[in-house]
Amino acid sequence: MLLEEIDVPYQIKTYKRDPTTNRAPLQLKEIHPLGKSPVVTIGDRTIAESALIVEYLSEHFAPRLIPSKWKTGCEGKVGGETEEYMRYRYFMHYAEGSLMPLRLLAALSNDSKDYLNTNLATHFAFLEEQLSSAPNGGPYICGKTLTGADMMLAVPVLLATGGWGKDFGVEKSTFPKSFAYAEALKEVGSYRRAQEKVATLEGEYSA
Repeated sequence: MLLEEIDVPYQIKTYKRDPTTNRAPLQLKEIHPLGKSPVVTIGDRTIAESALIVEYLSEHFAPRLIPSKWKTGCEGKVGGETEEYMRYRYFMHYAEGSLMPLRLLAALSNDSKDYLNTNLATHFAFLEEQLSSAPNGGPYICGKTLTGADMMLAVPVLLATGGWGKDFGVEKSTFPKSFAYAEALKEVGSYRRAQEKVATLEGEYSA
């Protein structure tokens, strides 16, 4: 989604996990020693970790995805940042630091269902409140414009509202704003183009 949004030429190379160990293949470890994915290579620079990738590409190719940092007249002052910018910085890290691990835990084991039910309910209640109080009425997490934070949230939110979260209590009737947010993300042109590109590459698109 981000690569489509910044509108620069790029190539995708996919790597399949080892079918026996389910670990990163050796070819990916040649690119990054930890076998991290996603990884972006620009020239001779290799960048791993999703938040860093989004921040780096946004800064260099699409600064419009980063909200204005300072309130008028408060440049450089502690506490002088705009609400939009502080939300952006927070949700850039929240997506992987707090929300996505629950998705990974769900994929690994059903024995932790009670833990997941409680924590997903907490997180989606939090997202409901945040979406309700989004600056300038939303519809995105930081306000009226799409930011890198929305792109970081897209994966866990779309996965949860798209099906896997149902087994753990993530229901549209309980979290309507989160589901509406997911639909808004799916309407973004870059998201649809990314789906089409993956489908062309892999034969189909599947979250």
